[in-house]
Amino acid sequence: MKPIVPFDSSSPVPPFEQVRSGLAARINDRSLAVGTKLPTVRQLAVDLGVAPNTVARAYRELEEAGLIETRGRAGSFVGASGDQTRRRAQQAAAEYAELTRKLGLNGTEALSIVRAALDEGKS
Repeated sequence: MKPIVPFDSSSPVPPFEQVRSGLAARINDRSLAVGTKLPTVRQLAVDLGVAPNTVARAYRELEEAGLIETRGRAGSFVGASGDQTRRRAQQAAAEYAELTRKLGLNGTEALSIVRAALDEGKS
C-alpha cells in the first residue's frame, strides 16, 4: 500500500518535516479533503519506515497550524480550519510588508530576507 505522503530516507530534509510538509501540501491542494481520517501515528510510521515520534511531531505541528484535528481515540482528521491556511499566510505577509516599510527596507531587501528564510534548512 502506498503511503499517504512521499518519503525519501536519503533526503537531507528531516523526516518529520517531510511528513509535515507532505501532508500540509495535500491538505492545501485539497487532495486530502476536510474530514479525511488520517492514518494513526503508528500506522504511518510503519508505512514510511520511521519512528512513531517522527510522525507524532509532524501531526502536532499540523494540529498547531490548524490543518488537522485530533479527536481522542477516534483519530486525526483533516481540519476545516485548514482552508484558512492561505489567508493566514497572506495576513502574515501583509504584516511583514508593513514592518519592513517601517524599518526602512526596500522591497528587494525584504524579499531577499523572505527567500533566505524560506531556503533555511534546505540543502
